[in-house]
Amino acid sequence: MVVLLLGCLNLGAADARTEISKELSIQLQAWNRGDIPAFVETYSLNCTFVGKQILRGRSQLLARYRTQYPSPAAMGKLSFSNLDVEVLDEQIAITTGKWDLDRHMSAGGPIGGVFSLVWKIQDGRWRIVLDHTTQAQNPAPAAGH
Repeated sequence: MVVLLLGCLNLGAADARTEISKELSIQLQAWNRGDIPAFVETYSLNCTFVGKQILRGRSQLLARYRTQYPSPAAMGKLSFSNLDVEVLDEQIAITTGKWDLDRHMSAGGPIGGVFSLVWKIQDGRWRIVLDHTTQAQNPAPAAGH
């Protein structure tokens, strides 16, 4: 019986990882086509974002992204790497990873950092309830450049 329960939990965890990976892919595609409202759709309506400031709610997050990234050039091309999804139970999961934004120097240059996301099932879909994102400091240009 215990083996059967563990098998079901592992199957559920695999399904959760697959669904969360799909949500991240949807998010990435939305960003890279310049669709900020679709990008934030993955967030819970009452999400919390922790970065340079703490924001509460999807509407505040949407406003932040629209202000920080007012044009497709400023948005650049987003990529994720080093993704790890840890399923805590059938309702909660955590994702950690690295983000990079490739954009022209005239639009602010490339930036990146790391993030951790807490996911929760809401209305049958995995939603981000907490996003803690940091931006790495841009390396100093080499001498003579």
